[in-house]
Amino acid sequence: MGEVAGAGTSVVRAAAIASLTPLEELDVDPFLVDSRSQHAMCARWAADQGYVITRELVVRGLRADHVVLWGDVETGLVDLFVVPSRRVLERALRCPEEFAAECARRGVRVETAGLAEPAYDSRMKARVHRRLSMPTAGYDGR
Repeated sequence: MGEVAGAGTSVVRAAAIASLTPLEELDVDPFLVDSRSQHAMCARWAADQGYVITRELVVRGLRADHVVLWGDVETGLVDLFVVPSRRVLERALRCPEEFAAECARRGVRVETAGLAEPAYDSRMKARVHRRLSMPTAGYDGR
């Protein structure tokens, strides 16, 4: 576990994993499309544990040994992974079981936040759609 600079206390640092799901799936499963809400759920869980999110990943079908997962672990910037739910993990990683085995091999925990997903009405879906369909037009998601 790493030290917070100047604080003298150990803080557990977590990487939040969200799924990269196509916008076309918004009506079918808005939470899987809404990576911002997925990261917010992970952040709430981490804060409740006294942990801090130091990395936010948005991935789809990633291999368990991919460098994007392990680079921050190897440099000491991440102590554990947190995902909002098992179904997000199943979308984000090619094989969740291989990822769990790799985490065990490396001595890194993987946690599931398990908090209630937001209930998406048409207005919430429209906000997600705007945010994801206009990122290069300067839209900031508000």
